[in-house]
Amino acid sequence: MKRDRQIIAIGGISKAVGTALFEYVLEQSGATSPRIGFLPTASADSDDSIVRFYEIFSALACRPSHLKLFGRVREPAAFVEGQDVILVGGGNTKTMLGVWREWEVDSLLRKAWETGTVIAGFSAGAVCWFQEALSDAWADRLAVVAGLGLVSGSCCPHFSNEPDRRPAYHRLILEGAISPGLGIDDDCAVHFVDRSPNRVVKAREAANAYAVSLRSGSTLEAPLESEVVLLRVG
Repeated sequence: MKRDRQIIAIGGISKAVGTALFEYVLEQSGATSPRIGFLPTASADSDDSIVRFYEIFSALACRPSHLKLFGRVREPAAFVEGQDVILVGGGNTKTMLGVWREWEVDSLLRKAWETGTVIAGFSAGAVCWFQEALSDAWADRLAVVAGLGLVSGSCCPHFSNEPDRRPAYHRLILEGAISPGLGIDDDCAVHFVDRSPNRVVKAREAANAYAVSLRSGSTLEAPLESEVVLLRVG
């Protein structure tokens, strides 16, 4: 049976909302105890990010594992192919994509997506699937990074949570430096099925996702219809 191609882009995660969005991601695999593989590449395989991953997912109905791409590397193909869900963490989007290309992980993830593995991520792990992303990879500015192009248009994470994000995204769209797309708040996720937004879920009422477009020389921002998933603190 052909499985849907799914991407779940989470604008960011705050500790206060618990695990509701992660549980939502696991549920989309359809497995009772899905195998979930974590890619902490964007944080340069930060030990803190890996420890936090296991703290969260060891308490959920799943089988967690992770793959490091800094230091000595085990076979990426076997790791990616062995997962029901891939979760990509936050950090430096540009550096992450460069490391992925060196290890051909970008091609492995595309193949996994095409064959039905649920692909999800937050922050850098949300925006990398789009054609373009607004990134803080540079220390002194927000700028445009070319993504993997599995989803058309652009994406800005932490949209309402970091004060520079929203105005920079609008300005760059107006200047033609980045294509129109989506702004996604922390604790909100846009669930794509076969490249199209299918559902917007959030773990906090005030969180949302926004379509930002260009019309008659001005940017327009419209919130997408969204629903709160069960809040679970922990």
